[in-house]
Formats: sequence, structure tokens, C-alpha cells
Amino acid sequence: MSSYLDQLFGLGGRLAVVTGGSSGIGREIALALGRAGARVVLVARREAPMAEVVAELRTHGVQAGAVTADLAVRAAVKVAAAKIIEEYGEPDVLVNSAAVNIRPHLAQLTEDDWDLTIEANLTAPFLLGQAFAPAMARRGWGRIINVVSQQAFRAYGNSGAYGAAKAGLVGLTRSQAEAWSRQGVCCNAIAPGVVHTPLTEEVFSDPTKVAAHAARTMIGRNGLPVDFAGCAVFLASDAAQAVTGQTLFVDGGYSAT
Repeated sequence: MSSYLDQLFGLGGRLAVVTGGSSGIGREIALALGRAGARVVLVARREAPMAEVVAELRTHGVQAGAVTADLAVRAAVKVAAAKIIEEYGEPDVLVNSAAVNIRPHLAQLTEDDWDLTIEANLTAPFLLGQAFAPAMARRGWGRIINVVSQQAFRAYGNSGAYGAAKAGLVGLTRSQAEAWSRQGVCCNAIAPGVVHTPLTEEVFSDPTKVAAHAARTMIGRNGLPVDFAGCAVFLASDAAQAVTGQTLFVDGGYSAT
């Protein structure tokens, strides 16, 4: 059974890049991909949290590294992509999990808020896909996994620029799938429900909101970052060779109610 599961889901020999891998959902995805056999490179702004995740990966025997970059700055994204290729090689798996979550009421949303949100949440995944996917296609195998949001599909809690950026990322996922799936590069999105991460501290500071969101789910609780480990390994593996252009809802049934 073990060898069969390794054949289906094992990532031995693969190189995975995970943006936002220093915390929250990205951290759990990075740990899962590493423990499934991949080498892992984290990309985020803060060095210290990334170093902690790299150290944890190494305790599991995973080869891991980190590249510091502000993904809201186009030039920094391009420098990070070049550095990854130079120091670690061409990635086989790209996970775009990094995001910014500026969500005032739309009447108070500034142009700077809009630009920052679109750059970090949509333009950076586009640029990294452009940097890595053509080489994946030439090799005949690759995976892109974009972490989106319920707010790509429904508005609540001042969706504003965040919802617009995540909706764009769903569309980008389909465009990437159209462009590269015939060359073996499967591109999919994961849509979390309401998950307690550093990005959602404001929501989780209100017990009434927390309870209301949990009550909406079918499993009776809000999401946890660890909920995304298995689905990320699946989408990154050979088991998902016919899954592309899709959005996988990992939300405890939140979107079905």
C-alpha cells in the first residue's frame, strides 16, 4: 500500500515553491509538500518566520530554503523568481498562497489600497506563473496551485479589492490551465472557508462573527490551516493529472449552504 500511495501522491524529486509559506495556510501546505517528498522553497517578506518553517521542514529530512521578497513589488517578484531558478533550479510546483487583506468599506478604499491588493494577490501569481510555467511545459510536467477565497464568489465582510483580486485569481487559474494543461501543467485553485490565520485576526477577534461563520458550515467549525495539507499534496501529485482549471472548495460545506 505504501508504494502505491507513493506512486499516486509522492513528490520525490520535485521542487515546490510556496509563497506565503511562513504562516497560516501556506505554512501547512509547505510542510505537507515537503513531507510528501518535495524540496521546498518559501517566499515571503519576513525572514524569521520563514527560517522557523525551514528548520521545521529540515527536522523531517526535507531539503528547504527561503527567498525574501515583497510580493507587492513587481521588480522584487522578478528578482525572487530569478534567484529561485539560479539557486534551487526550475520549480515543478508553484503554490501562490501569499496575500494581503486590506478590507475597509468600499467607500474608504483608497487607490493605494487597491493597487497594493491587486499587486500582491493577483499580479504576483501572474508573474511567478510566467516565470516558471513555460519551463514546466517544456519538461511536460508541472503544477500551479492558487489559494483564492470565498470572496471570489460571494461578497461579505467588505470584500472590496480583496474579493476582486481573488476573483481575478480564479480567472487567472483557468487561463493558466488553458495555456499549459496540454503540456502536462495542471493549474487549479483552492478556496478556503473562514480560516483562523494571521490574515483573519480581525474576524476571529469577534466571537459572534466566529460563531456565525462556524454555524454556516456543514461540519460545525471554521477552517484550520492544516485542513489544506492533503488537498495540496493531491493537486501537486500525479494523482491530479486530469484535474485542471478547477477550484477546490475546502470549506467544511460553507459554500454549499
